[in-house]
Amino acid sequence: SDFFTFLLCLCLFSDPGNVESVSVVTQTTSSLTLRWNKFNGISTYRLEYEVNGAPVSRDINGAAGETVQHLVSGLTAGTEFSFSLFTVFNGVSSSGFSFSAATVPENVASVSVETQSVNSLTLKWDKVNSISTYRLEYEENGAPVSENINVAAGETFVQHVVSGLTDGTEYSFSLFTEANGVSSSGFSFSAATAPGNVIKVEVVTQNTSSLTLKWDKVDGISTYRLEYEENGAPVSENINDAAGETFVQHVVSGLTDGTEYSFSLFTELNGVSSSGFSFSAATVPGNVGNVSVVTQNTSSITLRWDKVNSNSTYRLKYEVNGAPVSENINAAAGETFVQHVVSGLTDGTQYSFSLFTVLNGVSSSGFSFSAVTVPLSVTSVRVLERLVDRVTLEWENPDQAWKHSLSINDTNASITQQKTTNVVSYLISNLKPGTMYQFSVTTVFSGLSSAAYIDHTLTQIDCSAVSWRVTNSSIQGTVEGLFSKATASNGSETLISPEGKNVKFSGLHPGATYEISLLYETLSELYPQCSINIPIIPPSIFAHCSYWGSGYSALIKWDQPVGVWTTGELTINGKTVTLNPDENQLIVDGLQPAKTYKVSVNSELETEADPLRSELFTFFCSTDNRGVIGGSVFGVLLIVVLICVIVFLVRKKPDIIRKKSFLSGSTKSDSKGNFCFRVIPVAKFPDHYHQLSLDDNRGFSQEYQSLSPAGTNQTQKAATLPENRGKNRFTNILPYDWSRVKLNTPTPNNILDYINANYLPGYSSSKEYIACQGPLPNTVSDFWRMVWEQKVKRIVMVTNCVEAGRTKCEQYWPEDRSPCAHGNLIVSKMSEERQSNWVLREFKVKHAKDSEERIVKHFHFTAWPDHGVPQGTEVLIRFRGLVRKHIESEGSKAPTVVHCSAGVGRTGTIIALDVLLQQLQQERAVGINSFVYKMRQHRSHMVQTESQYVFLHQCIMDSLQPPGVQEENVYENGDLMYVNATALR
Repeated sequence: SDFFTFLLCLCLFSDPGNVESVSVVTQTTSSLTLRWNKFNGISTYRLEYEVNGAPVSRDINGAAGETVQHLVSGLTAGTEFSFSLFTVFNGVSSSGFSFSAATVPENVASVSVETQSVNSLTLKWDKVNSISTYRLEYEENGAPVSENINVAAGETFVQHVVSGLTDGTEYSFSLFTEANGVSSSGFSFSAATAPGNVIKVEVVTQNTSSLTLKWDKVDGISTYRLEYEENGAPVSENINDAAGETFVQHVVSGLTDGTEYSFSLFTELNGVSSSGFSFSAATVPGNVGNVSVVTQNTSSITLRWDKVNSNSTYRLKYEVNGAPVSENINAAAGETFVQHVVSGLTDGTQYSFSLFTVLNGVSSSGFSFSAVTVPLSVTSVRVLERLVDRVTLEWENPDQAWKHSLSINDTNASITQQKTTNVVSYLISNLKPGTMYQFSVTTVFSGLSSAAYIDHTLTQIDCSAVSWRVTNSSIQGTVEGLFSKATASNGSETLISPEGKNVKFSGLHPGATYEISLLYETLSELYPQCSINIPIIPPSIFAHCSYWGSGYSALIKWDQPVGVWTTGELTINGKTVTLNPDENQLIVDGLQPAKTYKVSVNSELETEADPLRSELFTFFCSTDNRGVIGGSVFGVLLIVVLICVIVFLVRKKPDIIRKKSFLSGSTKSDSKGNFCFRVIPVAKFPDHYHQLSLDDNRGFSQEYQSLSPAGTNQTQKAATLPENRGKNRFTNILPYDWSRVKLNTPTPNNILDYINANYLPGYSSSKEYIACQGPLPNTVSDFWRMVWEQKVKRIVMVTNCVEAGRTKCEQYWPEDRSPCAHGNLIVSKMSEERQSNWVLREFKVKHAKDSEERIVKHFHFTAWPDHGVPQGTEVLIRFRGLVRKHIESEGSKAPTVVHCSAGVGRTGTIIALDVLLQQLQQERAVGINSFVYKMRQHRSHMVQTESQYVFLHQCIMDSLQPPGVQEENVYENGDLMYVNATALR
C-alpha cells in the first residue's frame, strides 16, 4: 500500500502526457472540427492559437468516451492556423501537442467571360483574399476536365483562357479556390463558345434600293445579325429564319443606289455572336440624269454628263455601221462631271446611245439618248452663171438626207433654190453690178450645220451702162464696180488703162472701133467683167484754101487725116459739100472775089447707130489777093506799136522784164507735151478762175488730172526697204530717193538715215521746206533728230493728233512742262497760247551730250478737216501770215518743217499758199499749176485732193479782193478724191 501511495503521489505531481495526434474532422470557411484520442483517459484539455494576431486559449472538457471532438469557430476563411493542444490534469498542463489546420477558402464572387471564340473562352475573376491557386472543372464531349490555375503574384484578378472547346456550345463550369490544400465549395457558372461564321454570302438580286442576300445556315442555327452603315449611321438587323430550310435568304432594303456597302454577318447562339463574316455588295447605280452634246464634228461627238454619286465608271454602247461598240469610261477623279469623246464615227449620221453607270461590276439599267455627227462641208462650189445682177451656184450633195443653207452679204439679195438631187443649185438675184459678194454654204442635218464653205464671186459690169466720153483719140468713162484691168483692142494693138475707176485710153486711132474689156484679176482667179465695142470719133480734117477761079472759086485742100472715116462735110457760104475719103482737095464755086468766107470741115464715120462726126475745123478763106498789100502795111504798123509798148514797159517797170524769180521761166509742158503751165497775171486771174469754174469746175478737174503723172517715174527704193516699211504711216505716201531728207549717219546707210520726209522748194530757195508725215510712235525720236540736225526753227502742224476717233499723228511734245527725252534730245514745252483756230507753242530742245539748247516755234493749225479744206480762206491766210512773219523776222535759212498726217494734202496746200502769195506780191502774177507740179516732182501727192487745188485758187482770188469782201468758200470738203484713194484707205 505504501508503494501504491508512492506511485499515486508521483502521478499527481508529474506532467500529464500530450495527445498523440489531432485530426481535422470538418473544415468550413470559419471553423474547424478537431478530434483526438484522450491521453490516459484525461478529459481536460487547453487549445491555444491566434486569430488575426490575437492569442486565443480554449479550455476543453471532453465528454465521456475515448475521444474528444471540438469545434473551433470564429476563424478566418482560407487560413492556416497553428494550434497547441495541452493535456491538463490536476491543474498541470502537458508540454503541448502542436499541429496546424486550415479553414476552407471562400469561393470567387463572380466570373466574367471576357472573350468568346469558336473554340475558347477567356474567363476573368477577382482573386479571393489574394489566393493564386484555383481549379476549374467542366466537361468536354462528356469527359470531365479539371484545370489547375496558378496565378502570378501581384495581380488582383485572374484571367484564364479555356481552349480546345467546341464552337456554339454552352459549358457548365465549377471554379474552386484552393489554399493550403483545401478547396472551396466551388463557384458554378456557365458560358458558351461563339458560334461559327457563315462561309459565303451570295447576292441573289440587286436593284437601286435593295439587295437580296443568301447564305447556308451554320450548324442549323437560325438566328443571325447583319450590320452595315447607311448614310454614315450604323444599322443592325436581327434575322430569325424559319426552321426547316438549310439556308437563309434576306432582303436588305432602304439602301442608296449606286453604293457599295460593307456588311458584317454574325451567327448568334445562346446570346453569343460569331466573330462575323465580312463581305461587300453594291446596289445598282442610278442612271445619269441627262447627257448633253458639247461638241460635234464629222467623225466624233463629245458628250458630257454629271457624275452619279461621284461614280467614275461608265459604259457606253452604240452601233457603228451595224457593228456593236461598247466603251468603258473611267472618268478622272476630282471633277463633278464626265466628258467623253466618241470618235471613229461617220459624218452626218444619227446614233442611238445607251449609257450605263457601272459600280463594282454592277451596271445601271441604262440611259438612252441619240446624237448626230456633223455632216460634211461642201468642198467646192461652181459658179454656173455670173451676170450683172445675178449668179447661179452649184455643188455636189453626197447624202439625200442632208440639206443646205446659203447666205450672202447683201440683205437685198434674193436666194432661190433651183434643184436638189445629187447636185444642188441656187440662183442669187437682185445683186449689184460689179460687186464682190462673199457667200457661205453650210450642210444641215438634224438641226446641225457643218463648217461653212466660204468663197466669193463677182457680178459682172454692164459696159453699156457706162457714160463713155469719146474723142477722136481717146475713150474715157467712170466705171462703177470692181475691175482691176481695162484694155482697149482694135485687133492690131491693145492698150491698158491706168488703175482706178476712171478708165481712160488715149492715143487711139481716130475712127477705129475698139473693144473695151474690163477684167478683175486676183492671184488665183480672172473675172471677165464686160466688153463693149466702141467706135471713136473719126479724125479731124485740117484744111486750107487757095485762090481759084479769079476769086469766084476756092481750092480747098487738106492733108489726108490719120484714121478711119467714111465721109465728110465741108460748109462754106451756106453750102455743104460731101468729102470723099479717097480725095484730098475740091473746088468750091459760086464765091465772090475780095471776100473772106468762114469754112468748116469735119469727117464722119458710119456706125450701127448714129454716125460719128469729128470736131469741126473752122478757118477763113479769102477769094482774092488785092488786100495783100493793105494787110502787110497793117502788119508793119502793128509790130511798131508792140515795140513801143515794150520800150515803155522797160522804162517804167524794168523789174517786170528783168526779174526772174525761182518760179518764173519759159512756158513748160508735161512729158507728153499736151499741157502748158502758165503764170497768170493778176489782171487776168479772175477771168482765168472763171474759165476753170465753167461746166461744174471742168477746167479745174482737167488741170488737176494733168498733174497725176508728175514725179511718178522717180525711185523710192529707201522707203520700200523691209526695215523701213514700219516707219511709213501710209504704204503709198513714200519719199523720192533724190529729194528725201537723210538723217546723219557715220557711213551711208539707207536704213539708219531714213525718215519719211522730203525737201520742198519755196519762192527763193530749193530747200525752203521739209514736208514730212506726222510722226508715228516709233519715229518720234527720228523726227526730233531731223529737227535738230536741220537746225529747224519752226514746225508747222496742220492736223490734229486724233480726228474722227482715229489717230492721225503721234503727240511728239510733252503735255505739260515735264521734259521728255527722245534719244540724245530733251524736249520741254516753254509756253502754249491757244486761239480759236490754232495753238502757238514754244519748245526748248537740248542736246544731252553737249548741253546745247535751241528754241523751236510750233504753229499748230487745228481747224482743218482731213482730206478737206478749212471753213474759209481768211483764217488760213491769217495763219500763213503768222508763219511768214516768223520766217522773215528770224532770218534763218534753215528749212521750215511742215506736216499733217500723211504729209502731202494739207501740207502741200499750206506750202503752196505761202509760196504763191509771195509770188503774187513780188510778180503780180501767180502760177498755181506750175508750182504744184514742181512740188510733186519733190514729193508725191502734194495737194492731195481736187478740193484743195480749187481752194488754193480761191485763196488767191480772195487775196485779190479788198479786205472784208472775200467770198465764202464753197469748196469745203467738196471733193474727197485721192490720187490713190484705194491705197490710202
